[in-house]
Amino acid sequence: MPYQIEDVLSKAQKIVDEELIPLEENYSVHHMDADCIEKLDEIRAKVQAQGLWTPQIEEHFGGVGLSVFDHGLLSEVMGQSPFGHYAFNAQAPDAGNMEVLIEYGTPEQQEKWLKPLVHGKIRSCFSMTEKDFAGSNPVNMGTTAVLEGDEWVVNGHKWYTSSADGASFAIVMCVTDPDAEVPHKRASMILVPADTPGYEVVRNIPVMGDAGIGWGSHSEMRYTNCRVPKENLIGERGAGFKIAQGRLGPGRIHHCMRWLGISKRAFDMMCRRAAEREIATGVPLASKQTIQNWIAESQAEINAARLMVLEAAKKMDAVGTYKARIEISTIKFFCSKILCDVLDRAVQVHGSLGMSDDLVLAQWWRHERASRIYDGPDEAHKSSVARQILKGYGVKV
Repeated sequence: MPYQIEDVLSKAQKIVDEELIPLEENYSVHHMDADCIEKLDEIRAKVQAQGLWTPQIEEHFGGVGLSVFDHGLLSEVMGQSPFGHYAFNAQAPDAGNMEVLIEYGTPEQQEKWLKPLVHGKIRSCFSMTEKDFAGSNPVNMGTTAVLEGDEWVVNGHKWYTSSADGASFAIVMCVTDPDAEVPHKRASMILVPADTPGYEVVRNIPVMGDAGIGWGSHSEMRYTNCRVPKENLIGERGAGFKIAQGRLGPGRIHHCMRWLGISKRAFDMMCRRAAEREIATGVPLASKQTIQNWIAESQAEINAARLMVLEAAKKMDAVGTYKARIEISTIKFFCSKILCDVLDRAVQVHGSLGMSDDLVLAQWWRHERASRIYDGPDEAHKSSVARQILKGYGVKV
């Protein structure tokens, strides 16, 4: 039945406030033990019971069917807790992999892999980034897949394959047509089950002091003569770059609204601390002009970023990802900077407490610094925006 977004947001906020934020007192998404997983499973069951499960996926496949715009609003709510997107089965990279399988997967791939992914029975990972090649240039990579008879033979070395620890399968970006005249048509996406001989999780990469396990992991991977059926090709041969770009567009909207959810909560924590904390002279920290400037600037920046993201989401719903490229790239670099700035101010206002893991701020500060790097570094997006704008002035650079 059709959803009411106000009802969805209200129910989701209640779950975040009453279930997820209290969980942060004892657990982190990067250090989840059996007790934490059990508690999260209970919360995920409540999310399902309230009809909020997998909100970004259309109803036909078992989701709520939110538009890009409405899912952006929900991402802001879920983003207020590190557990938020996982609790609603909307976490990366699973969310993007679901979208890929819905758009390009065969009926057999959807039955075997998409359905259990949507129902939260399995997890997945997306394997594209390589240590020896620039991540900002996804047409250049060393991982290959060669068709031998009825099988693809995959060989390569990847890293920052998020959530590989415990995943049931990987969607692997690999070169299948090295001699293609058009560089963007050299790579394909191939689904590689985790139980395939030669599929190896080398290690979970330590990130800013956190080793990370399970859903919160970022893994180094090796694919050594991994043989999978030719039917495991996702979409057309040579369409890997096209599929990746389509996958990353909505993902950037979701990321940006998640960042705004983080910023919103960090802002609230900063204001509360400034109001409650007395300094040596016996006056509240909030009485100092520097703190007031941070509060005012953060409020303005969060509001501006939110409007920009929702405008981009609105355009995506209306005309699609391709025609909203400038808006998507703009919000990516704009919002990531605001996120980092607001977090830094919140940590500073909390002083030594902000540096401790007693608060969620330190965890966010460590891991969200990567927002300016993943899904394309900010510098690459700025360059892309400038080039597209300059085309209108007759300049090709």
